[in-house]
Amino acid sequence: MNLRIPGPTPLPPQVEAALRRPMINHRGAAFADLQKRIVARLQQVFETTNDILIFPASGTGGLEAALVNVLSPGDRVLACSAGAFGERFAEIAAAFGARVDQVSFPWGAAIDPASVAEKLRAAPDTRAVLVTHNETSTGVLQPVEAIAQAVREHSNALVIVDAVSSLGATRLATDAWGIDVVITGSQKALMSPPGAAILSISAHAWHAYEAARAPRFYWDWKEWKKWAVKGETPFTPALPIYFALDAALDLILTEGLPMVYARHARLAEWTRTRAQTLGLALFPDPRYASPAVTALRPPAGVDAGRLIRHVRDQLDVEFAGGQGALSGKIIRIGHLGYVHEADLQRALDALEHAMAEVELVSV
Repeated sequence: MNLRIPGPTPLPPQVEAALRRPMINHRGAAFADLQKRIVARLQQVFETTNDILIFPASGTGGLEAALVNVLSPGDRVLACSAGAFGERFAEIAAAFGARVDQVSFPWGAAIDPASVAEKLRAAPDTRAVLVTHNETSTGVLQPVEAIAQAVREHSNALVIVDAVSSLGATRLATDAWGIDVVITGSQKALMSPPGAAILSISAHAWHAYEAARAPRFYWDWKEWKKWAVKGETPFTPALPIYFALDAALDLILTEGLPMVYARHARLAEWTRTRAQTLGLALFPDPRYASPAVTALRPPAGVDAGRLIRHVRDQLDVEFAGGQGALSGKIIRIGHLGYVHEADLQRALDALEHAMAEVELVSV
């Protein structure tokens, strides 16, 4: 199967091999060395000197872990929303009793930093601003650097960024951009299986932790940091994911982060260009098109869901469909992580073949 979805992504052979390593004692020296090595290299990818914590969880678990450690019920939060995952971030905050204001934009559009600033001026008690860096539901890379600057200039709010599908595919300069909490997952551009949520936590966020009263036990940052200092974790870690991350980070940093980002940008541009020659239209604003996933509208009269099923069942290529209001209306092509030109060439060739077949029965 040519897996061309926004995640989980295919695994490099070196990562697959690492998954076959025997288990080790997670209270022993070997694990302490492994965790230390992984964290040091993750700091390079995050571009941060902040604390890094690794939770056995999905990316959504990481979002919850971020919010419950810095918020109390009744705290005011500004959620930036222009897609399904921005809305999910807001829903998690609301579930823990936050008063959620939203600055919303049409799906496929970029978040306007000036609108964020305006909202913050009107609500100076805002404790946190939530942003999804790469909105995979729409194929938009949001201007996080400019948004973070607007937050810093107009409030003392924390900047909390969902980078689940962006970290490792495009630059995210955590410290230079003034981001307090960054959340990512192992299963996207980090080229590892699902199972680890990874958080970068600033001093500003740790200060907020001391006043936060949202309920937490498993997600408690202080408990995880206490054990991390000893080279351990408070609860059983997902050891195979650590092995996988260790191997994947070797590959990423050997290739070099600038080269990794350039490869993602090049493959994204190639995908968009080829898809448009087939008669598909780019869904988002081209100025903010994602380097990790391309969202496309099929020609009039062609059902996107039917096209996706045909490619999967007949040609062994897996694309993703639309979510929510975009269900059946767009095709999403993942080009993040362990992906190269040949993978996308085969996938787009299959899409071209499928469109000829599906159009005949759709018009």
